[in-house]
Amino acid sequence: MKKLVVLALLFVTGIIQAQDQYTNGMGKAFQLWGEQKTTEASNLFERIAMAEQDNWLPHYYVAHVNTLASFGEKDFEKLSQQLEKAKEFLDLANAISPENPELMVLEALINTAWIAYDGATYGMTLSGKNFQLYEKALAMAPENPRVVLAKAEWDMGSAKYFGKDITPYCKDVEKSLELFANFSEDTPFYPSWGKDRAEVVLKQCGE
Repeated sequence: MKKLVVLALLFVTGIIQAQDQYTNGMGKAFQLWGEQKTTEASNLFERIAMAEQDNWLPHYYVAHVNTLASFGEKDFEKLSQQLEKAKEFLDLANAISPENPELMVLEALINTAWIAYDGATYGMTLSGKNFQLYEKALAMAPENPRVVLAKAEWDMGSAKYFGKDITPYCKDVEKSLELFANFSEDTPFYPSWGKDRAEVVLKQCGE
């Protein structure tokens, strides 16, 4: 009996230590990201992802860091490396957590980074995919503020491209801000970004 108790305690201790390592590692990765040390943050998220192969979140953040770093990037080789890594880890995250609206939004952002780099080359093929991704994500998670915001911003960008009024989508941005105020998720390190972006996008409605 004593042996069983000792084994159980060792098992629990091992879990707690692993959780502490995960928490500390993720915290350090976010700190690096906040300091604009994109490569270091990506590398640390990647190491955590390799150790946490049943957890979609570190995979998500490898993809997210590399996607955001790609907007405004002019060097095609660097852009390709970043977005290919983003897609690789997005696919791994999807394998762990299929039909996840947060991952659908991220996939659409990866597509948008390609379109932003060269709309003539990538716009035709990826715009339709984004439309489908956002429609599906919104149907699955209509109360998720990132889903509502990302779709609204995509719709606004499309409207601008075709010379149409963006006003109809402003109410969706306003709705996303309401949702940000009430949205909560108990999972540590669950995505929480978007509120600041929504406030920036909403200002475009008054211009």
